[in-house]
Amino acid sequence: MALRVFGRLLRDGAVISTRLIGSARQESASCLLAAGSAAACSRGGRHGFIFTPACFITSEAFLGGVMKGKAAETDGDVYHLPASVPPDGSEQVSLLKRHPDQPPDSKVLKVAIIGAPNAGKSTLSNQLLGRKVFAVSKKVHTTRSRSLGVLTEASTQIILLDTPGLTTPLKAKRHQLEKSLLVDPWNTVKEADLMVVMVDVSDRWMCFMLDFEVLKCLAKHPHTPAILVLNKVDLLKVKNRLLDITAQLTCGVVNGRRLRVRPVIKPPWARKKPERSSELSPDEEAAALEGGEAPDSVLSKEKLKQLKSQQGWPHFKDVFMLSSVDREDVETLKSYFLAEAKPGPWKYHSEVLTDQSPEDVCTNIIREKLLEYLPQEVPYSMTQSIELWQDGENGELDISVKLYTKKETHMTMVIGAAGQTVARIAREAGEDLSRVYLRDVRLKISAKMKKKK
Repeated sequence: MALRVFGRLLRDGAVISTRLIGSARQESASCLLAAGSAAACSRGGRHGFIFTPACFITSEAFLGGVMKGKAAETDGDVYHLPASVPPDGSEQVSLLKRHPDQPPDSKVLKVAIIGAPNAGKSTLSNQLLGRKVFAVSKKVHTTRSRSLGVLTEASTQIILLDTPGLTTPLKAKRHQLEKSLLVDPWNTVKEADLMVVMVDVSDRWMCFMLDFEVLKCLAKHPHTPAILVLNKVDLLKVKNRLLDITAQLTCGVVNGRRLRVRPVIKPPWARKKPERSSELSPDEEAAALEGGEAPDSVLSKEKLKQLKSQQGWPHFKDVFMLSSVDREDVETLKSYFLAEAKPGPWKYHSEVLTDQSPEDVCTNIIREKLLEYLPQEVPYSMTQSIELWQDGENGELDISVKLYTKKETHMTMVIGAAGQTVARIAREAGEDLSRVYLRDVRLKISAKMKKKK
């Protein structure tokens, strides 16, 4: 039954399972890449259909690469360790300034990952890089500014532009967010070769329509190729729901080809879908008259009204369904990036992992733990100060960070009963930092009331 349903959607395309990408063998690929075929396979279990995340591929160059065995392969025998972040700030600066050690046939691709807050953008970036360099949390606005990660494999360099979730000036003012959360995502897309739009399909109310800020970003850069990534499919109980979501978010069109989705009986969740009013709010009216909410926006009032009436974007090049916490799923997407890279000079040395300083990585990881263990708005109102950063006697890295809170009740929450909360935050953040710096880290965290001016 599941194969028949997927067949209706992909009659004009081809589906490549993640296992196929890993092997890239012509003999095993030929049966799956025939036009009009569909493939799905089980990952174990004896009862019912278990969905294997797949990719709708319409790029002839990518298909040709797989058929010829030229697509990037994951080596099952040898695991190449990813780059790391030097714990010394001056060493990181020096590394960023080093001349790229590129081969003669170098290729490069700049990828901007955008989406609504909490769509899983930083989680995906961390998985692609192989190390945790970006903060991840279930709460919104974990990423506070634009930063990049660098993935270098063989002759290809992929530059991942991790951005804050797209938001509005009204929401930024309400939550006292930095200006960077408004400006950085828009500026990042300007330099991208490929846009990745991430959507959380586990959000039952918003998964059927693209965030309005995302739509505006796509409309402003119509000539930049974009792909849709449906994330968190592991949290979706009814996998066939992905068909309807895909049709809505792509307006039924992928790479110029119309998808055929003909469900006979609509389930209960398909009966009521959120609708976006086509009328502009007073704030949006004013923004349109001023040239748009985002920096250098060129969207007219009429264009904004048109986007308001849209559920999705009909110009996506490809669609991926995956779980960003699943390494095998992410390998499929990475293979796609490697195949999409174009000849060109590298931007960074192959040992560069991120443009963040080691201190920035540290404060971001601590913020992640604060967001995880503290309630509501408490972590958003805190600031950090690094008091100590030095090498220990036995080669470990000693770090001391002081947290400043606005209220005494917040400080009590951070410390926790008998200091258990702050100790847990320090222990878990220290473990994460050890894996980034490749050194033992002894992290101490203290809290203090911020003096009122």
